[in-house]
Amino acid sequence: MEISFLGGAGEVGRSGILLKGKKKILMDYGVKINEKTEYPLPAGEIDAFILSHAHLDHCGNAPALYHDGYPPTFGTAPTLELSELLIADSIKINMKNHTKMTYNKKDAQRFSNKYLKYEYNSKIEFGDYDIMFSDAGHICGSAITKIVDRKTERSLVYTGDLKVSPQMLHKGSDIVSGNTLIIESTYGSRDHPDRAGLEKLFIDNIKEIIDNKGIALLPVFAVGRSQEMLALLEKNGLSDVTYVDGMSRKATGIVMDYPEYIQNYDVLSRAVSKVTQIIKPYERKEALTGGNIIVTTAGMLNGGPVLDYITRLNNKSMIFLTGYQAETTNGRRLMQYEPLNIDERKVHIKNPFAFYDFSAHAGQADLYKYIKESSPEEVICVHGDADSSVALKEWLELEGFKAYAPKTGERIKINM
Repeated sequence: MEISFLGGAGEVGRSGILLKGKKKILMDYGVKINEKTEYPLPAGEIDAFILSHAHLDHCGNAPALYHDGYPPTFGTAPTLELSELLIADSIKINMKNHTKMTYNKKDAQRFSNKYLKYEYNSKIEFGDYDIMFSDAGHICGSAITKIVDRKTERSLVYTGDLKVSPQMLHKGSDIVSGNTLIIESTYGSRDHPDRAGLEKLFIDNIKEIIDNKGIALLPVFAVGRSQEMLALLEKNGLSDVTYVDGMSRKATGIVMDYPEYIQNYDVLSRAVSKVTQIIKPYERKEALTGGNIIVTTAGMLNGGPVLDYITRLNNKSMIFLTGYQAETTNGRRLMQYEPLNIDERKVHIKNPFAFYDFSAHAGQADLYKYIKESSPEEVICVHGDADSSVALKEWLELEGFKAYAPKTGERIKINM
């Protein structure tokens, strides 16, 4: 089998991995959003598409596959609904900005029509291959994919985005064994802080701000981080002073429809029943009253209601960044004390900010744990910048593994 890396290799974003064996199977097809949107390399004609989870860097270019073709898509049920939400929002934004896209609304509808929903641990028979999904522990519906050749009994495992240790709403990933492992390496060179200590610091700092009649502004990713933060705030008795705005509302509604895909469902349910939902822009005035928490998109400050809130905070307020801030985004600019780009203006933000590493990706130690326990013959490190993926590859070689850290555009042949 030949593996072609169409994106997301030696970089984070625009993931796309093409398997050419007895069938042509594409795993993920996303976008990278910086100053301009970057797309993966063309996939050509494929026999099937596998979608690991609903984040734009994995699903954002999926409808382009249906412009001239009709391959079946395999994934979990929540991944379809959450992807549809993000893709529809992307179309809306690009139409508003008159930006050319690689697909249109009809292509997006074809993607939805050809999507086949499977639960974890169910078997998909596709030609000579058996395909199975396991829990990746990343977000609602995220899946590790295992592909087994029934004739040779050899297998390939693709983790997609992976979180081995537990989060508020996810128990942590399953460990899936196979001959070849394709694993994310976002944090292949470093670890995350202790989760319990981080949560305490985060909550203590929020309470200090709102007790002083400031606003605790939480920019979040609509899918995944929004729900984690709402559950954490509810756990600490803060839902009653929390407002939710932007696409976080719809994403949370979708997650609530799939209780079997998350843990602590009751905590999230209580949070949703207690928080105040912002429906109309004029309702934001109430949220900006001192002593409140605002959970809103976008997580990297590159759009959404957060750009309205961030310019209207009182001087007792603070910005709580809870996720990765990519280069060239407003979030990265804030962390570098640079002005933000808001409505084609340079805006200096005077309020203090802090970064809390609530990552839904496996840190270095958990990547090591996963690889050792799954014990593959060879490992391919993707979804990480050059430093992270190479660092993981070099550790693997020291441990006696055959390892690769390919770049986008490269190909590798494996025994399948």
